[in-house]
Amino acid sequence: MPKPLKIGIDVKDLQVAQTGTKTYLEELCKIFKHNTNPRYQFYFFDTWFPPYLGNNKLLKLLGHLRYQFWKQVSLPIKAWLKGVDVLFCTDNVVPLIKLGYKTVPVFHDAFFFESPEHFNKIWLKLTLATAIPAARRSPLVITPSRYARQQIHKYTNIAIEKMPVIYEGPKSLGAFVDSPSKNHFGKYILHVGVMNKRKNIPALIRAFAKVKQRGNADLKLVLAGKIENKMFSDDSEEINKALAESQCEQDIIFPGYLSDQELAAIYQHAHLYVFPSTNEGFGIPILEAFKYSLPVVVADNTALPEIGGEAVLTFDPFSIDDIAAKIEMALNSDLLRATLINKGRERLKLFSWEKTAESLLQEFERIQ
Repeated sequence: MPKPLKIGIDVKDLQVAQTGTKTYLEELCKIFKHNTNPRYQFYFFDTWFPPYLGNNKLLKLLGHLRYQFWKQVSLPIKAWLKGVDVLFCTDNVVPLIKLGYKTVPVFHDAFFFESPEHFNKIWLKLTLATAIPAARRSPLVITPSRYARQQIHKYTNIAIEKMPVIYEGPKSLGAFVDSPSKNHFGKYILHVGVMNKRKNIPALIRAFAKVKQRGNADLKLVLAGKIENKMFSDDSEEINKALAESQCEQDIIFPGYLSDQELAAIYQHAHLYVFPSTNEGFGIPILEAFKYSLPVVVADNTALPEIGGEAVLTFDPFSIDDIAAKIEMALNSDLLRATLINKGRERLKLFSWEKTAESLLQEFERIQ
């Protein structure tokens, strides 16, 4: 029997990751941990030291340094001791040190370069000083969309040829649980995700207010997820301003962070999914909305049209009037709704975490 391909996976990011990056790592780990193919042997590397999640500047700096120590010292040693052939890191950064293995990072997007003002300057400098040189020395850099690949190439000059595009899948939300306290909102538009500056939530609130002004008296807007309070990407001030201007605050609901089961129920009861983000490297909620047979309306930029294909209705995210108009089209036309739902179901067949895992393993084998 041939020697199995030993694959090491850095799972430390599960301690701090949120939304899409956490889903990416969680879903792949579920598949890889249940692997029965003798061709592959998996190792999952973590640290016992918990991350610092507070606001003390000194402790934050120590946390950044500790992260670098993990990536550049502890993780390489763990990988070397296990004799892995491939070391896979889903959080952009692989070790500069290579002790007999090949490194493969995932670059989910080019936000570091496109919006550096949204990140802590010290953390960003430390990360880019190691992530980019290490990625250039890696045989592969995984990207989630053609758009993300093109942007990453633009800012890093990493060769397109060594950046395969491997699509993602919808989050596994588990069994549906009907929670009256959080899911019975009547007829509502849904958005799911951490609400930071690039998510464009104030524009969605203002567009919703226009839709309400022109009728739809019973319609509500449900914004599920946390309002991000990180210093550089916090959009709470603009969100609160838009709420105050809307004059329909009572119809805009913030249920906060939801468990997977509660999230399944939120999708199940929704009438329409709207994704107004101004920058996405992929857009997992599009697939989740398809999974729950929702018509989907998205911004016409970055990776969103690529992932949605012909199954989504698009709008200009910088035009409140256009966002409102497309929402009204999806609300008022039964034919359009049915068309979008049917196309969404078909589109979803192209995406799954099993396909993601299979494609990754093929790439790992190719570089041996």
